[in-house]
Amino acid sequence: MTYKNTYILGISAFYHDAAAALIMDGEIIAAAQEERFTRKKHDPSFPINAVDYCLREAGIDIKKIDVVAFYDKPFLKFERLLETYLAYAPFGLKSFISAMPPWIKQKLFIKQEIKALLKYKGPVIFPEHHHSHAASAFYPSPFEEAAILTVDGVGEWSTVSYGKGKDGKLELYKEIRFPHSLGLLYSAFTYYCGFKVNSGEYKLMGLAPYGEPKYADIILHNLIDLKSDGSFKLNLKYFNYCAGLTMTNEKFNKLFGGKRRKPEEKIEERHMDIASSIQKVTEMVVMLIAQEVYKVTGSKNLCLAGGVALNCVANGKLLREGPFANIWIQPAASDAGGALGAALVAWHEYLGKDRKVKEGKDSQKASLLGPEFSDEMIEKYLKANGIPYEKVHRGEIPAKVSKMIADQKVIGWFQGRMEFGPRALGSRSIIGDARSTEMQSVINLKTKFRESFRPFAPSVIWEKTNEYFDLTRESPYMLLVAPVKKEKRTGNNETGKLKGLQRVKEKRSVVPAITHVDYSARVQTVKREDNELYYDMIKAFDDSYGTPLVINTSFNVRGEPIVCTPEDAYRCFMRTNMDYLVIGSFIIDKGAQDPSKLCVGKIDEFEMD
Repeated sequence: MTYKNTYILGISAFYHDAAAALIMDGEIIAAAQEERFTRKKHDPSFPINAVDYCLREAGIDIKKIDVVAFYDKPFLKFERLLETYLAYAPFGLKSFISAMPPWIKQKLFIKQEIKALLKYKGPVIFPEHHHSHAASAFYPSPFEEAAILTVDGVGEWSTVSYGKGKDGKLELYKEIRFPHSLGLLYSAFTYYCGFKVNSGEYKLMGLAPYGEPKYADIILHNLIDLKSDGSFKLNLKYFNYCAGLTMTNEKFNKLFGGKRRKPEEKIEERHMDIASSIQKVTEMVVMLIAQEVYKVTGSKNLCLAGGVALNCVANGKLLREGPFANIWIQPAASDAGGALGAALVAWHEYLGKDRKVKEGKDSQKASLLGPEFSDEMIEKYLKANGIPYEKVHRGEIPAKVSKMIADQKVIGWFQGRMEFGPRALGSRSIIGDARSTEMQSVINLKTKFRESFRPFAPSVIWEKTNEYFDLTRESPYMLLVAPVKKEKRTGNNETGKLKGLQRVKEKRSVVPAITHVDYSARVQTVKREDNELYYDMIKAFDDSYGTPLVINTSFNVRGEPIVCTPEDAYRCFMRTNMDYLVIGSFIIDKGAQDPSKLCVGKIDEFEMD
């Protein structure tokens, strides 16, 4: 007897990081952000390209979809919309509608838009935003039961929620509501320090170790009323995000000694200290909430999601110093992951299906859930565009690439399925030698075209992680910061003498390119079962040169999404100082290329046979 498979499509859209995810009988089949296809970073638009990819990956059309789940419950907005309407009532309905943020207008009519755009006639469900986050964290986790904590800017109106999951059910117990938001507090400082909200938070986190938390008490005394159980309220007199087009106001400026830094202006010591201060306060809030969650749930396991869960420094501290024995963080913790969470809510709660857990192993499939390109597809593309290349046996790639790394080459690495989430995990990566004292600046300034202070992450083979880092748990998704082992630290004549951003020039360890100024690193542990070729390449480097790790940064330049297709990869390769592009079984040498080939013919990844 043949049984019908059940397909569920999850969608997030209209705020930032729009995405689609597809599950079949509870198994994650595909997931991707819309930005990877449109090439618009953090694209919030309806993810029609991501949906199309997910369906093609499964070999089905929309008629096979049993349920569509949207990651948000738009009509909960009416609670506050009605309050807004009362304020605008004297001016009429037209004034009220014009005052609504565009993304609210879009979300209110999402059901009709889903059905129209997808030509879909089945049921559409709307889990709450933080419920979708919670589901994305708990259901793919390796835990039978766990506490759940979600922290972000804002969902419908929740900004923090926590509860517990067990087997195929989860329940959220408590929440903190907008406008009191840890995510928006952090974003306010991101804005004030001159970085872009919803994308520059990584920069603020990377800048923090260059400063001292001199302003932490000012933040705690003026901006946030923090209780011992982690609950808090913000002093809205200092913020403008509730009613204006900016995050902060003049009172905020006066409190921190000057106007907001404009993008590209010089970063002053004051900005470094402010970054350090808000990072310290954020960690304090996260720790207090986590302790309360532990007290209430009694679980030794914790699952995290929401944009604040991408703060890997806070995550690392929570793992080292917090009450939980085990932590699992959704790799696509921001709104993109809500698409996956919504689909899993539909499977386990709407359809009431059981959850199966493989002990010690999550069901996220290393988050390698995006498009893949065969050697045949890649070679057809290269030939069609007259791109010189060398084809090698895949078994030769690890040794060849490890030699390139040792020769101080910068390599674009394009292999297998694209990652789901903001981190490159060894499929769409730029790699280099972590032993180099120059490589951090070279890749930052000449390849990524970004700020020189930005730290790089190491990819380290799992069994040798503890030789270099104070980390005894897996970190496959690059979401934990850990200290570099003391015995691997070193110094030079400049250590302790340089100030501010000049400290990037200090040699702090035997792997200086991945060691931040506070002797920390954002670690990705790599197991062969998760990413065979990537693991073999790092191991080959260890076997030949005695170092079991490499630099891993995302395959993109500043302001662009991570590359998706061979065309994206070649264009990025040609516009930077990368030396080699290793794509499938092909090695492309920059020296053999025609410099005029910056833009080449497009590839249709779904029609090339």
